[in-house]
Amino acid sequence: MPSMRDLKAAIRTVPNFPKPGVQYRDITTLLADPEALAESVKRLAAPYRDAGLTAVAGIDARGFIFGTAVAIELGVGFIPVRKAGKLPFETLEQDYALEYGRDTLQIHADAADAGDKVLLVDDLIATGGTAGAAVSLLRRTGCEVVGAAFLVDLPDLGGADLIKAMDVPVTSLVAFEGD
Repeated sequence: MPSMRDLKAAIRTVPNFPKPGVQYRDITTLLADPEALAESVKRLAAPYRDAGLTAVAGIDARGFIFGTAVAIELGVGFIPVRKAGKLPFETLEQDYALEYGRDTLQIHADAADAGDKVLLVDDLIATGGTAGAAVSLLRRTGCEVVGAAFLVDLPDLGGADLIKAMDVPVTSLVAFEGD
C-alpha cells in the first residue's frame, strides 16, 4: 500500500498552467495508478466509517470520481453537486464567487432530507469558494454536512479554513504548501 508520501508523489505538478506562476496539481497520474487510487479512496472514507452517513456528495466533476468511490466504500448513496443546467429534475441552486465573476451549483431538490448526514468530497480544496457553496446548498435541504474530505489541500489559499469556519470538519490526504 502506498504511504502518504507515495500518494503525494503520484500527483503530477504542471508548472505555469493554466497561467504563468500557477503550479497545477494534476491528479490524472494518481487516477492512473490503481494502488494509489484505491488507497486514496480508503483513506478519504476512513474517518467517516462510523459517522452514520446516509450519503456522500461530490462536486462536479472530479469530486464525482472520488465521491462515488467513497460512497461505495461506505455503503451509502451519492449526491451529485452539478454546475448549473445539468440536472433534469427540480433543483436548488447556490451562486458563488469566482476569481473573475460568478458561477452556480445545483442539486436535485429531493437529493437529501432533514436528518440525513452527508459527507462532501472533492479532489482539491483551494480558495474554498466552490466547496463553501456546496456546503450551503446541501444545508438548504435540511441535511447535516458532517465533514468535507479532499485528496489535495492547498493550505496557502485558505479554503480549508473557510470550510472549517462554516463548522464543517475538513480532512485532506496531502497538502502542497507555498504555491
